[in-house]
Amino acid sequence: MAAARIARLSPGKVARLSLTQSRCGALAVSGGRGGVPAVRSLTSSPLVSARAMSGLSATRCGLPKESVAENGAPPRGKVLTIDTMNPTVKMVEYAVRGPIVQRAVELEKELSEGRKKPFQEVIKANIGDAHAMGQQPITFFRQVLALCSYPELLNDSTFPEDAKSRARRILQSCSGNSMGSYSASQGIDSVRQDVARYVQQRDGGVYCDPDNIYLTTGASDGIVTMLKLLVCGEGASRTGVMISIPQYPLYSAALAELGAVQINYYLNEEACWSMDIGELQRALDEARSHCNPRALCIINPGNPTGQVQNRKCIEDVIRFAAKERLFLMADEVYQDNVYADGCEFHSFKKVLFEMGPEYSNTVELASFHSTSKCYMGECGFRGGYMEIINMDDEVKAQLTKLVSVRLCPPVPGQALMGLVVNPPQPGEPSHENFIKERTATLSALADKARLTEEVLNTVPGISCNPVQGAMYSFPRISIPEKAVKEATGQGQQPDMFYCMRLLEETGICLVPGSGFGQKDGTYHFRMTILPPADKLKILLSKVKEFHQRFTKQYS
Repeated sequence: MAAARIARLSPGKVARLSLTQSRCGALAVSGGRGGVPAVRSLTSSPLVSARAMSGLSATRCGLPKESVAENGAPPRGKVLTIDTMNPTVKMVEYAVRGPIVQRAVELEKELSEGRKKPFQEVIKANIGDAHAMGQQPITFFRQVLALCSYPELLNDSTFPEDAKSRARRILQSCSGNSMGSYSASQGIDSVRQDVARYVQQRDGGVYCDPDNIYLTTGASDGIVTMLKLLVCGEGASRTGVMISIPQYPLYSAALAELGAVQINYYLNEEACWSMDIGELQRALDEARSHCNPRALCIINPGNPTGQVQNRKCIEDVIRFAAKERLFLMADEVYQDNVYADGCEFHSFKKVLFEMGPEYSNTVELASFHSTSKCYMGECGFRGGYMEIINMDDEVKAQLTKLVSVRLCPPVPGQALMGLVVNPPQPGEPSHENFIKERTATLSALADKARLTEEVLNTVPGISCNPVQGAMYSFPRISIPEKAVKEATGQGQQPDMFYCMRLLEETGICLVPGSGFGQKDGTYHFRMTILPPADKLKILLSKVKEFHQRFTKQYS
């Protein structure tokens, strides 16, 4: 019986069987005549019969599953295959953790194994992960989270009283006085109240209703949730969503997964990546022939481009959204990261309400914030919130239902978001140290933003706009035609080819601009300004040397 099963295998499959299967005390395969394998017993016991051996599982014997199909039935294939999986998932791409980063991880492993490379370490400047780059956490935040995680520390005199009072308030808001319990799906009540007070103070007294605040698993969760509500229709009525190019790949990935239509509008690189209403109108008019544009997404300060939009630009965008009946989505996670002289963060909500009831009573807006950026850099806690404005009441009920499906955001992340919006106040024991740490972090980022711009602009063939805010630069690079042809011949985008060569030769991990979108015929890369100053200088020096060497090689 077992021999018959083996005989049904193709010669190719037989060839893949190895003698390691003999550990089952069963069979070994050797060549037979006419491509039919011969089978011989490997057990020394005469008591082991073919019938006994036929009962051995394929898994135990190491045989392919095809070899043990019962009653001559065809082998059972996988239910889920690349051809039967959700096709929209295959459309998803996320350049920030794409092939470049995967290769960087491999290189780190090779270095740890003693493999020789032309560099001593891999420097990852591909993602805005501040703590991974050496930024230190804010002491007060970690003290309160430690107290909430292990309440017995509330009896420890080394913790300041303001940290203890915050921890007690958070714990009293948790079921069972434990951060290990579920919260309300919309988020912990006391934290939403603190967020509302923060937003109201930030926006000069514009009222913020805690019931319009939804705590989220980072800003990304809120953005995807809103897109889920917006996307509907089929064919030419399918929802279209306007996103900036260059863009943060979360947006294109989410739209692909939801089967929505991505509508690209281009930022003006020559005007420091500003938004242009004429370009918005062009993109919208062209899109209306094949979809139903319903939403406009803005990232301010910008990722990957580092621009800070001025107030007039924001007013123009709000007027455009009102005229064209578009739902506004304002990604404002870098609102504390503003470095350039003359630049200031203006929240879309504040500007909307200061424009008067013609707009503040009608324009629908969702804005997003996070614990992951700014001076906090607490990416791993996955804390965030969104505020909704002028949402239809019935839709709001559906939103609340939708977020209830995921039960609740991580409670430690909610607690951290509460601390970000309610930090130590003047007169409290931790205030002075909090301000010192916050200022030092933001000042260091401002210095590194200036350094990055200055160094990159000394390199012939690289031009870098001022890094006005956020955590990234997005310089344009010139790639010789010879290199473009070689990249194309290898099936790669030219800037991917460039960045992969940079990684292999220097250990510097950047993300090619093609992963974010760019105008045809232009090439860029995105790099964070997060590495420590000494390491950032090494990184910039290596990029400069590489670009000069690369250009010379392909000229």
